[in-house]
Amino acid sequence: MGHKLTDALQWHIDNGIDVVIGDAPVNRLIPPVPPKMAENRAAAPEQGNKPATTAPLLSPAPVPVPAGFAANRNKAIDAARACTTLEELREAIRAYDGLDVKRTATNLVFADGNPQARVMVIGEAPGADEDRQGLPFVGVSGQLLDKMFDCIGLNRANPDPKHALYISNILNWRPPGNRTPTENEIALAMPFIERHIAIVKPAFLILAGAVAAQALLNSTLSISKLRGKAYDYKFVTPDIQAGLEAPTQPTKVIPTYHPSFLLRTPVQKRKAWQDLLLIAEQLK
Repeated sequence: MGHKLTDALQWHIDNGIDVVIGDAPVNRLIPPVPPKMAENRAAAPEQGNKPATTAPLLSPAPVPVPAGFAANRNKAIDAARACTTLEELREAIRAYDGLDVKRTATNLVFADGNPQARVMVIGEAPGADEDRQGLPFVGVSGQLLDKMFDCIGLNRANPDPKHALYISNILNWRPPGNRTPTENEIALAMPFIERHIAIVKPAFLILAGAVAAQALLNSTLSISKLRGKAYDYKFVTPDIQAGLEAPTQPTKVIPTYHPSFLLRTPVQKRKAWQDLLLIAEQLK
């Protein structure tokens, strides 16, 4: 018994626990009762065996639609449809004033890599590093993205379309504080990214993260449920391909985890590797 206590004490010391802050042990696995709730419990009369009643849950408040949203969306669709080249699309995005995030961003982040590549990767929005450089996926998560695709022979700097990558985002402007784009922002950006896809005509579309996967697959499923499969891409914005030659084969879509998520949750890298193997298999 003494040996076990000595081992336990040594374990605490090894983990930096060398100060006693209370006279009684506390089970941290049991959540504490908030003081106000504890007071209410003490003041409440005994109810015997009468079952407690539960107040109905309130429905979440709907996301407010700003004034002029429909007009802004129509302007985005018209501006996107008018573009037949990537340069025209870049300038149309730069000129479009319907997105408030444009006013707080430093640079337009349009795309990087080889537009002739078979594989196009789409994330959600630029971060601080991307905003400074005007290129997508150039920060720490971008470095991981490059390493991931290098493992299956794909690289954004490769001039050979067979081994190249082309990279963009749903949103081309950095949201303040690197926050997640709102539903309204995604809706206004969708015509541009879908026209981008229609112009490039990639054979494979890799959607990095839940925001990109849910938006472009028009789904509410989590990324953990969407990943691991290949889908045929179907455009969400009506007639966004108008005036462009249709691809000879449907674009295949493979969702996977965003590199920033993998940096926070390394245990999921195993599943991301499975997704990379699926991409490599599809590319054969």
